[in-house]
Amino acid sequence: MIGISTYCLIEEPLSVALDRLSGLTGLIEVMDEGPHFVDNTELFESYSGDFILHAPYHGMNIACIFESVRKASVEVMTDCFARAAEIGAAVVLHPGYFAWAQEREQADRQFEKSLAELSNAAHDLSVVFSFENMGDMNFFNLRTPEDLAIIQGHPFTLDVGHANLNRCLPAFLETHFTHLHIHNNDGKRDTHSPVGEGNIVFPPVMDAMRREHATAIIEVKQFDGAVSSLRAIEGM
Repeated sequence: MIGISTYCLIEEPLSVALDRLSGLTGLIEVMDEGPHFVDNTELFESYSGDFILHAPYHGMNIACIFESVRKASVEVMTDCFARAAEIGAAVVLHPGYFAWAQEREQADRQFEKSLAELSNAAHDLSVVFSFENMGDMNFFNLRTPEDLAIIQGHPFTLDVGHANLNRCLPAFLETHFTHLHIHNNDGKRDTHSPVGEGNIVFPPVMDAMRREHATAIIEVKQFDGAVSSLRAIEGM
């Protein structure tokens, strides 16, 4: 199934975004941030479609070497899990980062600790979560297929645009993933542009999606671009 992220309507209230997107698709990924932060789930009772929550990520770092920050970040993620459980949604997470190359091993241990805590919380709440690959930013975890070992076999969300920035999209398409984030760019900047406005060739992406029986979300900045991307992808 192919859906759309509320990211394209992030400047609108969440209720407006859900109204507009629910007329286009039966799968909506809520960017659980800013105007779309989900502090209760009553709003979702008005909709019959399926939802995914993209957990908060600004200020969050589940690999932080400062234990208080790591623990607070995990708490925010588990709160998101609780809301996801109420609406039967899966959750997409960012995998954290380290600030200095010398901190990599310590950050990896912190991530492993967070992963265990998140796994326990998800099990208790019967929630499925996956980790998303990051763009071309130094010290972020999970930028290339070689980094997948860090998530220890947990579900993986392949962000096509981020993979393109790291020049490893073809290799990522050979891996196993359960979910896709679809947007375009020129390979230099993370513009979240529509399909057709960048250098990504999408038919192989769609072939891999069908092979993996994965869901997919159009994660484009502008509403019109999200709609045109959905139509383009559905025609492939």
